[in-house]
Amino acid sequence: MRRRLEELRSEHRDLDDVIARLQETAPFNQLQVQRLKKRKLALKDQIIKLESQLLPDIIA
Repeated sequence: MRRRLEELRSEHRDLDDVIARLQETAPFNQLQVQRLKKRKLALKDQIIKLESQLLPDIIA
C-alpha cells in the first residue's frame, strides 16, 4: 500500500510539472490542461484515501 501511495504521489508531481510546462507555451491546449488537472485532482483524492487507511484516527 505504501508503494502505491508513493507511485500516486510521483504521478501527481509529474502532472504538476507537465501542466506548468504546457501553460508556459502560448497558445496551449486548454482542454488538455483541464483533463490533466482533473486527473491530478483524482490522484489527490486517491492519495488522501490511502493516507487515511494507513494512518488511524487518533481522535477517539
